Amino acid sequence: MLNEEIRFSKALKSIARDQELKSYLQHSKELYPIFMKGAKRFVAGETRKEGMERVISLSNEGYEVSLEYVGENTSTEEECILAKNEFLKLIKDLGGAELRATVSFDLSHIGMMISDELALNHLKELAKEAQGQGIQLMISMEESQKTERILSIYKKASTEYPNVGITLQVHLKRSDRDLEELLKYPGRIRLVKGAYQEPKDLYIPRSSELDERYIEFVTTCVHHQHPLSVATHDETIVMKLKENGLLDRPTVEVEMLDGVRPDLKAFLKDSHIQTKVYVTYGSEWYLYLVHRIAEHPANIYPFISDIIEWKHGDGSPALT
Repeated sequence: MLNEEIRFSKALKSIARDQELKSYLQHSKELYPIFMKGAKRFVAGETRKEGMERVISLSNEGYEVSLEYVGENTSTEEECILAKNEFLKLIKDLGGAELRATVSFDLSHIGMMISDELALNHLKELAKEAQGQGIQLMISMEESQKTERILSIYKKASTEYPNVGITLQVHLKRSDRDLEELLKYPGRIRLVKGAYQEPKDLYIPRSSELDERYIEFVTTCVHHQHPLSVATHDETIVMKLKENGLLDRPTVEVEMLDGVRPDLKAFLKDSHIQTKVYVTYGSEWYLYLVHRIAEHPANIYPFISDIIEWKHGDGSPALT
């Protein structure tokens, strides 16, 4: 990224967890509907019904789908139980529709802010239901101070439920050791570059070094024939992996966010590469949206365009 893009990205990450700003936006009668229209490119909607409708549409187009009810850092046990129950309903709805999708979530959304034991119990409850419905689960990765706990909870669940996968942030310096360990477990590994603002001594910034490291991680997983999600929108990396024959393996899928690079997703799908679209829904879309723009600043253009077109058009959303 250019220097100004890097500055913009860091500025966004710095406000991503500003609870006062988030609360102000979500309770503003004027700003909330405007920002929600812009967010609709990246978020299916606020309800499970809207999320399911988007999943069905993408499935009919030939894509694999991962669906998340967005939220994290849930601070009370009651809220954690409500989130866990929403995921249970989602899993049952997907199974009932015979959609062999993946359900993604943060462990801090279902109990980890209360205790690791609560998160593990909820995770196992979800995994058991998902296993019966033919659904895969994918644990997302959060800030580096949570990494050790997340990996520990995953390992405990994965030995019992192989339908549970884990996300690994390639930009963290510790991740090479973590990858070596995770290859011993059956769950799918989702590789992301990493979107969180971390202390400088803990991570590798966006660079050719990070790109090469990402390709090395993919190569390692492929050589071990381990189930893998290549979760990136970096076309240079994707095309290099494709040219090297690393994407046309039965254990490998490419995963991209809904609303980002639909042209590249379509190209990969038409090239007979397993292509998954990551769909989200829920009212807690603020953090998700800020990170999507921070990790790829060009996403600000369609976000603003959608708002303007809606406000000055016929009153309907630019993307539904």
